Amino acid sequence: MLVGVFAGVVALLVVFGKPLLENVRPLLSADPQTAQVAKSPDRPASNAPATRALTPATAMTAVPGGAPAAAPPLQAPQQASLSPNPLGKESNNTFRGVSQTEIRFGISAPFTGPAKELGQHMKLGIEAAFNVANANGGVFGRQLRLVAADDGYEPARTALAMKQLYDKDQVFGLIGNVGTPTAAVALPYALDRKMLFFGAFTGAGLLRNDPPDRYVFNYRASYAEETAAVVNYLVKVRRLVPEQIAVFAQQDAYGDAGFAGVEKAIRALRGGNDSPILRLNYQRNTVDVDDAVAQLRQRRRIPIRAVIMVPTYRAAAKFIEKTRDLYPDMIYTSVSFVGSTALADELMLLGSRYANGVIVTQVVPAVEGHSSLVLDYKSALAKYFPGEAPDYVSLEGYVDAMVLTAALQRNGPQLDTEKLVGTFENLRDLDIGLGTPVTFSRSEHQGVHKVWGTQLDANGHYQPIDLQ
Repeated sequence: MLVGVFAGVVALLVVFGKPLLENVRPLLSADPQTAQVAKSPDRPASNAPATRALTPATAMTAVPGGAPAAAPPLQAPQQASLSPNPLGKESNNTFRGVSQTEIRFGISAPFTGPAKELGQHMKLGIEAAFNVANANGGVFGRQLRLVAADDGYEPARTALAMKQLYDKDQVFGLIGNVGTPTAAVALPYALDRKMLFFGAFTGAGLLRNDPPDRYVFNYRASYAEETAAVVNYLVKVRRLVPEQIAVFAQQDAYGDAGFAGVEKAIRALRGGNDSPILRLNYQRNTVDVDDAVAQLRQRRRIPIRAVIMVPTYRAAAKFIEKTRDLYPDMIYTSVSFVGSTALADELMLLGSRYANGVIVTQVVPAVEGHSSLVLDYKSALAKYFPGEAPDYVSLEGYVDAMVLTAALQRNGPQLDTEKLVGTFENLRDLDIGLGTPVTFSRSEHQGVHKVWGTQLDANGHYQPIDLQ
């Protein structure tokens, strides 16, 4: 029987020549698996390692209402390349987290512990934007999915969270990771594996190297830009001298980044004078602010009239609670990472006099505004997560996901990390309704540099203020 088949093939070769030989040679293999693979024009080598499909348990995603549901199994990269690809030419380099039907991203953030609201709201905003994109057909027919790993805002847990996302969940890239001390662990892990690290919820300099790290892209303004804006406001608008400004900061990389921004801004105003700035510290994931309060009370030479805070919301609220009566005219400001809505809620529980006048710099427009972007965000939140209140953190997550979706659309159907990096580096003047364009380049991996000012009123609502 085989002799007859072989003779027939030889006869065809005589007629059609070498091109046909190249197409049918794999079919002559005695290995039936190799013969099956040969049907693909870009087949992998016959000694390619076996691959497995992820189980539904590892493919958790969001459904309306926020409940997790199992997504369709995602094939491992090599196996996915064996199936016909209606989106374009097949490739042996199909990436992890990418199948014919979905693109899977991961987020490492606190979903338990004292900072859990930050992770929950960031995830909420990303999923709201992903759901909007998916309802409109996704990205070239692929649905966007988000897989979450809880690191509790503790660097010691971040490595395990990242390993889960990479090894178990096999995500394509990361979006919206929360925190600076955790980024100090997550970022090297991602860079070693050439993973996209997009839209982290931190303004720290470690994500803003010069020249920028190839796989790191930030949407938001930096802590240096936020603190410079508020220092200029305090000195030029409120007429304080730099010696009247202190910093209340978390005692870790987050606090260090914010304090460094204040130092730089004050140094520029002083013309190089390096007089020390009073720093009041507290420990991450605690509300133990007694030492900070004691340090503030010991200040005698030049009274402190403003405190720039680089905290999370519970520590900030506790600090204000313990110092408001001692310093009734104190100006309190905070960077955006604090979690604006959570801070307002904490302060209003204490009473309106604790909230009234507190300033928070923002990296997104006012949630209480009526721009098209904010209205679209509120509409998506109401549709997919009814009952969830609009929030500055979830709005930032929503904007992150909008920018990422726009880049994916411009990238085209053939998706891999290197090509997407190139797409980002050529993304210019993207208008998503912020009032300022989003722009990246090879030497600029931060999309927006604008800082918005907001101030709490006696009712616990943020009102826009001009920082100039």
